[in-house]
Amino acid sequence: MSTDTLYEHPLNEQVRVYLRLEYLLDQVKRAADVSETSQWAQFFKSLFDLMEILEQVQVKGDLIKDLEKQRAKLEAWLDVPHVDVEQLKILLGESRQRQQALLQTPRLGQKLKEDKFLSSIRQRFSIPGGVCSFDLPALHHWLSLPLAHQQSNTVHWLSSLDALNDALTFWLRLVRGSTVMQPCTVSNGFYQQDVDGAYLLRIQISPDYNAYPLVSGHKSRFAVRFMPFDESRTIADSMSLRLAVC
Repeated sequence: MSTDTLYEHPLNEQVRVYLRLEYLLDQVKRAADVSETSQWAQFFKSLFDLMEILEQVQVKGDLIKDLEKQRAKLEAWLDVPHVDVEQLKILLGESRQRQQALLQTPRLGQKLKEDKFLSSIRQRFSIPGGVCSFDLPALHHWLSLPLAHQQSNTVHWLSSLDALNDALTFWLRLVRGSTVMQPCTVSNGFYQQDVDGAYLLRIQISPDYNAYPLVSGHKSRFAVRFMPFDESRTIADSMSLRLAVC
């Protein structure tokens, strides 16, 4: 069978924002590492999408609170017999470090917003085809600069997001690692479950089933309807997959 496909679905609005930020941070880092000119459009589009989210949502305060909650959960494990205390202490130290770095960081995205070059080209990226050289001669000039100059700029821009990236990556690692994948059988393309204060639903399923999940739910309950990708083929009455409620 083919390699399983992993799907993740947030079970509250804050995790939805976190997953979008994680995706965009990954996009800007990937595009910034590529020397081809064609990648810069993706870099700036993802960077401006990041800025938009950071301007609309108070991510910093929410993430600091969520790190605090995770640290409290880790501390509760210190008194559990046979637990790996040294590993817990390492995670607790990392949690304090990520939280402190975030606390010391100015308003997220503010340095990017104040950058004159970024501000001069940002609006045009929301217009279809609006990044032509006649629309954005400043960008066209920047693209003609030596690669080392461009990379120096991108490193500078992304450095203002380091504390966010590190804290977010750490928090999501803790959440994803809080529960292991469990085998699950789905009948007639539908599955539902009651949960207690969950953040994230993770589903692994083989693409050979010709089905993808549509998830609805929140921190107390979720339902999954599996839809056929190729409508000329029906999905199996019974499907075996792996599932984790984090």
